[in-house]
Amino acid sequence: MAVTITWTGHATFLVDTGAGVLLVDPFLDECPTSSLKASEIDCDAILLTHGHFDHTADVVAIAKRLKCPVFCAFEIAEWLSKQGVEGAVGMNLGGTTNVPGGAAKMEMAHHSSSLPDGTYAGSPASWLLEVGGKRIFLSGDTCLFSDMERIGKADSKGKRLDLAVLPIGDVFTMGPDDSLEAIRLLKPHSVLPCHYGTWPPIEQDVEVWASRVRAEGIASPHVIAPGDSVTLD
Repeated sequence: MAVTITWTGHATFLVDTGAGVLLVDPFLDECPTSSLKASEIDCDAILLTHGHFDHTADVVAIAKRLKCPVFCAFEIAEWLSKQGVEGAVGMNLGGTTNVPGGAAKMEMAHHSSSLPDGTYAGSPASWLLEVGGKRIFLSGDTCLFSDMERIGKADSKGKRLDLAVLPIGDVFTMGPDDSLEAIRLLKPHSVLPCHYGTWPPIEQDVEVWASRVRAEGIASPHVIAPGDSVTLD
């Protein structure tokens, strides 16, 4: 089954699994590079990696409007419930949940995590998706860490990651150099960059990054503009 991943800008993604649409880290209305507004989003579930504003700004409005589940750290779920979100599902690292089209495992990330009002948001996370017969790793905001090698190991059927989504902006996350090492550890068939170009501190020459990935032969890089998609057949 084909799975389509659409980048709306910054670190927000729509993942169409063929059985439903997952929205990851909604930052839309106040994102200067976003291709969509929160009111235009239609999804069946929301996944959050951590609590920072540029990953959660529109989650309350979208979750209330669509009445869809929000899978996130336990502390974020408690906070969302206080904001009137009825479908917040608290999890923690290592946990797996069913999502439309398959399953999502909450994996580790190394970052900080607090909500827009300063509330503690628990551990930051990444997501390993097994949806539509595809394996997709969305790292969220993180530095390079050695457990990426474990996360990238082939499953029991010998299937590697089809796609890894990694930040390359530097300053707040890993930059281009460390992202290449992350790709070496994860060993995905293809890689999609994010968390760059939104504001001056995280500007990057993404074409140079992609050229480096190709030159090393470690994955197939996808460079797309906000609003564009990658389809995994």
